[in-house]
Amino acid sequence: MGKGKRIGILTSGGDCSGLNAAIRAVVHCANRKGWEVLGIRQATLGLMARPPQCIKLEIDQVDPLLTSGGTMLETTNKGDPFAFPMPDGSLRDRSEEIIAGYHQLGLDALIGIGGDGSLAILRRLAQKGGINLVGIPKTIDNDIGITEHAIGFDTAVNIATEALDRLHFTAASHSRVMILEVMGRDAGHIAIAAGIAGGADVILIPEIPYSLDRICDKIKERQEKGKNYCLIIVSEAVRTQQGQAVTIANRFGEFRYGGISQYLADQISARIGAETRVTVLGHIQRGGTASPLDRLVAAAFGVAAVDLIEKEKYDYMVTWQNRRVLAVPIAEAIAQYRSVNLEDTLVKTACGLGIYLGDFFC
Repeated sequence: MGKGKRIGILTSGGDCSGLNAAIRAVVHCANRKGWEVLGIRQATLGLMARPPQCIKLEIDQVDPLLTSGGTMLETTNKGDPFAFPMPDGSLRDRSEEIIAGYHQLGLDALIGIGGDGSLAILRRLAQKGGINLVGIPKTIDNDIGITEHAIGFDTAVNIATEALDRLHFTAASHSRVMILEVMGRDAGHIAIAAGIAGGADVILIPEIPYSLDRICDKIKERQEKGKNYCLIIVSEAVRTQQGQAVTIANRFGEFRYGGISQYLADQISARIGAETRVTVLGHIQRGGTASPLDRLVAAAFGVAAVDLIEKEKYDYMVTWQNRRVLAVPIAEAIAQYRSVNLEDTLVKTACGLGIYLGDFFC
């Protein structure tokens, strides 16, 4: 059983470190079974193209990519295939083109590596077009339900932690308040993990409201103890004290999170006169060499995904739970958004360390 299978693999949504390690693991495991692996370029856009845009993946081709950032297959996070934007401004359902591309390639199964949004779209395509789908979770936000780890999260935390490590010295040298803004679409996992690991004095996440007065009290408390600087880490999705989202617009009129750190800096400076500087990490968190943990998780996920195909267990996502890789229905995984729970160990850890974590009373 399993001989002669032809499987496809694609990466969808935002890029992150560890994607190439997952692709490499899939190719290694599939080739050992005598299967052929086709890499689909630019996610569903590759299946939409005619002819479908793909490359045959060989071990010698993917082996050097273990430590490479990004994705060798490229990706896209634009264009819902069920309402695809056309040049004339209209929206068209192009899902049938993607489904036809899958079948045109003669694929027995498709491995989709993505976040909750990408996996939801891929599952909808699979249900409509008879695609044998297996999912692998990736997102630096680590907000997919029913998995403790998603590919890319650990690397993003490492990068944010290193930034805090570096800001310690310049903050102390100039007696400044340093604010580090990190990614986190709607969840504060990066901020709280890096904040604890990097010795932040204040951690602000979307899940917990905060008080500017209490932030200023924390800064003054440190000054009274002879500590002339303060480190603040904030998730990009944190709102103003009045509950307003802080966003920036691009030339297409699309709004994205950005600017909460400058808002905080202005408010702190105005209230207590502290010299305050802002660092926004942005896409630096997505790039670079994957951490050892992300490579390990990616490798385990890739092998597990191939094993699911061999068992013909489709419409499942691989997941990391209690130091084991398990499989759960994709629908169940993406239905449970994973934000920072107030009962989480890291919340209690931050409180125990005396970090100001918004208006959460330990």
